[in-house]
Amino acid sequence: MGYPSIGFNVPPMYGDFEAQRHWMEITSHLPISQWYFHDLQYWGLDYPPLTAYHSWLLGKMWFALGTSRGIEDQLLKVYMRATAIVSEYLVYIPAAVILNRKLGRFRGVSSWDSSIALVAILMQPATILIDHAHFQYNTVMLGFTLASISSMIARRHLWGCVFFVAALCYKQMALYYAPAVAFYLIGTCLLPHFDLSRFVALAVTTLLSFAICFAPLLLGAIYDRSRGIEPIPGLGQLPDLPFLSSLPITVSKSAWYYPPLLQLAQSIHRIFPFARGIFEDKVANLWCAVHTLHKLNKYPILQMQRISTMVTIISILPATMTISLFPRGELLPWAMASTSWGFYLCSFQVHEKTVLLPLLPLTILLGGDGGLSIESRAWVGWTNMLGVWTLFPLLKRDELRMPYVILSLLWAWLLGLPPTSLSLYFGSQPQKNGLSPLVKALHLAFYAVMLIWHVLEALIDTPREKPDLWVVLNVLVGFAGFSVCFLWCTWQLILRSGMMEDYFGFRIRVEAKQQKPKKKRR
Repeated sequence: MGYPSIGFNVPPMYGDFEAQRHWMEITSHLPISQWYFHDLQYWGLDYPPLTAYHSWLLGKMWFALGTSRGIEDQLLKVYMRATAIVSEYLVYIPAAVILNRKLGRFRGVSSWDSSIALVAILMQPATILIDHAHFQYNTVMLGFTLASISSMIARRHLWGCVFFVAALCYKQMALYYAPAVAFYLIGTCLLPHFDLSRFVALAVTTLLSFAICFAPLLLGAIYDRSRGIEPIPGLGQLPDLPFLSSLPITVSKSAWYYPPLLQLAQSIHRIFPFARGIFEDKVANLWCAVHTLHKLNKYPILQMQRISTMVTIISILPATMTISLFPRGELLPWAMASTSWGFYLCSFQVHEKTVLLPLLPLTILLGGDGGLSIESRAWVGWTNMLGVWTLFPLLKRDELRMPYVILSLLWAWLLGLPPTSLSLYFGSQPQKNGLSPLVKALHLAFYAVMLIWHVLEALIDTPREKPDLWVVLNVLVGFAGFSVCFLWCTWQLILRSGMMEDYFGFRIRVEAKQQKPKKKRR
């Protein structure tokens, strides 16, 4: 509770903790039609409506409009961190427990292995450090995602749609999973034959779920308009529609539907900040890695948007095509891991914290069949350790070195990972279970680099002309490791789908036919 948040005592913006507090302030004191318009230069609301409703609910008892800006009272920290814990216990933990039990029951995993996997999922260091130390509410969105996966594995696809829409309407980052989920559902409608009734049911459920999530915002805009409340007080008229004004469509500001349409357009405009640039901070993805060698900020934003979109689409194609051809619930976490890695590595406006999204579906695989095997623990553990390591520059600014060390080492000890143990990589068991020398060398090399980086970063100051040297090296190493993990997840998805068996089986049958001796003509 006593650790400072990023931006502590650093006016005028103060940091992410202040952003969360400020959203509670404006949602609990302002009319709903002003939420997405109020003081956009100072932590303007830029998340979907469920985040706004959540902020409204949590801010009812604490904050005064305007005068509470930037307060850093100790009791406030206790309250805010308590809200993160309660939110996690209400959404994330129940969803993780249910999904873990379901995976264990479906695949015949022992209760002991299932319990270890559950502890590893709930103690994932990156998630704890970001949500409870740096301060966010990502576990609400991640909890809805886990509930969606659990429903789809149980073939309750309509409930899966409801929970996934809830994840999207809480944080737009859930879009990283959207291609995998969408193509999985399309596959269930097309195979083994086209099921029109299922397709219609899924479409209607999805649209209704979005409508319910946005309904308070849109209906509130109509109500506020009837009372003469303007989205921007003092403007004298309703503002123009964001990004829709460039289209050849004329909408009268006096029409009854203009206020809700304005709210919808403004919320979407705030949720997707395309004007900010290809990346906002140093993050271990493709564009930041390339930027260290070839500066990308000299190119127009629109051009970079198009390039990043094209590269992202190419990166997620293997996973989306595979899950649509083989729409099985047990493959969904692999597909979600692959597409979210594709988005993290290649998409526009990526933040360090979004590494939580590819880590989640990968980590829940520990609870499935073979989840605690040598190979699975080695890959899932290595990726999580690399993920939390790439967050260290962000956590360092929060003065969270000690929680970072303790949680990372505790998680490594739980799964038998370096630097607490080398048992996964040496001895008879790794050799018997197929951990190849190349994989051993690769993982151990990255562990060694991470450890050496920490020693150098702690003991040696960066040169004056290169103040971000250690952060840039962190980015480059992280990008290389995440690229390997992306390829591994995609390859595992393809292998587990049976696609390769079908292909090689077909080739064997064709070659067998070609090798049959032809009958001689009489």
